[in-house]
Amino acid sequence: MGSNILITGAAGYIGGSLVADFLASNNVLVKEAHIIAAVRSEEQAKSLSNLGISVLQLDLTDENAVVEAVLRYNISIVVHTASSINASLALHLISALGKQREVSGQDTYFIHTSGLSAFYENTGWPSGATKDTGPVYDVEKQLAESFPLRMTDVAVIEDAKARGVSSFIVIPSTVYGKGSGEWNKLSVVIPVCIQASISRKTVHKFAENTKVSGVHISDLTALYGRIVEKILQKEALPSGTEGYYFALAHDLLWWETLDRLAVALKARNLVTNSETQIWPNDEAAAESLGVPVQFVQVLWNSGENIISENAHRLGWRPMWDKDRFLQNIDDEIQAVLDLGKAKSSLMDSLFEAAKG
Repeated sequence: MGSNILITGAAGYIGGSLVADFLASNNVLVKEAHIIAAVRSEEQAKSLSNLGISVLQLDLTDENAVVEAVLRYNISIVVHTASSINASLALHLISALGKQREVSGQDTYFIHTSGLSAFYENTGWPSGATKDTGPVYDVEKQLAESFPLRMTDVAVIEDAKARGVSSFIVIPSTVYGKGSGEWNKLSVVIPVCIQASISRKTVHKFAENTKVSGVHISDLTALYGRIVEKILQKEALPSGTEGYYFALAHDLLWWETLDRLAVALKARNLVTNSETQIWPNDEAAAESLGVPVQFVQVLWNSGENIISENAHRLGWRPMWDKDRFLQNIDDEIQAVLDLGKAKSSLMDSLFEAAKG
């Protein structure tokens, strides 16, 4: 009998692509697993209704409802992609998995999606290289109060340990590529930049040529898949304080990316020239990109210095590199033209975080 896997944020860009990836998997254990998708709205639930899986319209802010769902569906693995900022959603799911473990006597697992901004120097992370096999948790705990994502990561690890739930933190980098889910197929960072460029008829960049990391959505879902496969195979793998998995497929230079984007947009007559311009200030960038000003630098002008080892030790081998991304950057433009604005709750979360 297969395991039951709950995917939260299943109408989202990452979560929806995960559902599609798991349903198409050739791994015997993943094929035998029962996928349960959690979404927020009735409209989202309808969009997933033809997949032949259980779809729950589940309010993750309601702990009793979450516990009831996890117990009713006998869920042993949760892949949480609904929010990297709101710790309470993750803790409700971990609480439910703790109760499921008590009832079933079986091990339970929580895979949490964090964000790379927790590891940027301009959000308070120490300068210098950090190995994911090193004391990442210890540093996060020391700095937890200074950035919400770090606070959530620490809460996830500590609460999971207290409840006997094995936890894993997956940290995507700049994700690109058209998603394969049923509802939202667009990421945020690059599509928002494309939309702003089309609106202003000019591609803008910051004065610093920042190096960031990127990952194609198919490579990101493959990393989650590797973790789930190892769990289903009952293989030991780093978890808890040692369970950080950075999805860093390749480096990107923002200037190179935006210069290439400007040429591609000009070829479609979507901007007035193929030369990029420097943003005059963060306020102008925030207004054009549609984000709170304090997150502009975090999303579009920050890079990490992480040495990722855990993901590759699982056998994760990304298929997309920088050259392939740049050669296919026109696909990012076409996705935006086809799909419009991303159906993402991230911007709402950022504005909510900005208030606090």
